[in-house]
Amino acid sequence: MEFTTIKYEKKAGYAIITLNRPDKLNALNKQLFTDLNEVITTIELDKDIRAVLLTGEGKAFAAGADIKELNACDGRSGKHFSEFGSKVMARLESMSIPVIAAVNGFALGGGCELAMSCHIRYASVNAKLGQPEINLGILPGYGGTQRLTRLVGVAKSMELNLTGDIVSADEAKRIGLVNEVFDETELIEKSIALIEKIISKSPIAVSAIVDTVRASTILSLKEGLEYESKLFGEVCGSQDFKEGTLAFLEKRKANFIGK
Repeated sequence: MEFTTIKYEKKAGYAIITLNRPDKLNALNKQLFTDLNEVITTIELDKDIRAVLLTGEGKAFAAGADIKELNACDGRSGKHFSEFGSKVMARLESMSIPVIAAVNGFALGGGCELAMSCHIRYASVNAKLGQPEINLGILPGYGGTQRLTRLVGVAKSMELNLTGDIVSADEAKRIGLVNEVFDETELIEKSIALIEKIISKSPIAVSAIVDTVRASTILSLKEGLEYESKLFGEVCGSQDFKEGTLAFLEKRKANFIGK
């Protein structure tokens, strides 16, 4: 399938999505969201893909929403502008396989929100992250007030959203916005190494963990524990569970088959 604003590569067990508007610092426009929406469907229908890496072409992950498109919005179209991007990011976040962001360079506004919709974030040392929408006389529209708060806490999210301050990769790691920071030359290599480690595990267990951890952000502790127990029981009925526990007892490497 051909896309105009992203590049899509299928590898052995995982896929790479690269935002591909480098001349615009990969600014998020309607076409890019349309392409992302379509590629998510492609991945969901491909059972051979067990993880996704999302990154950007050039010196930015995504520098934000396309300001030219944003400037043309009025009240009605602005709501649609926000809702469509939010819907695509929610689909990415709701995938049952791990989605890892390799944040290379700028991830501002919508770019930061896109990174936050991924399950794990690795960043290059030169990465810059933030929600500077306040400087445009507007608020974040793709989850910046919601996901950022869940990641860094109410006070820090309030500060970053109200000031529009941009943080370095090291500061982003310190506050919990990114998981790890690597040299620019190592970022993709380290991200792929993480993916390869994850896809060596049972696909059934991986999917259940993604599902239950994600559910913890919307369920009460009581509801979350009940949901965890439910999925635990389901996974106990899988061949992978039997293979994993038997391999442990026999002191050998498990051969998971995803059933």
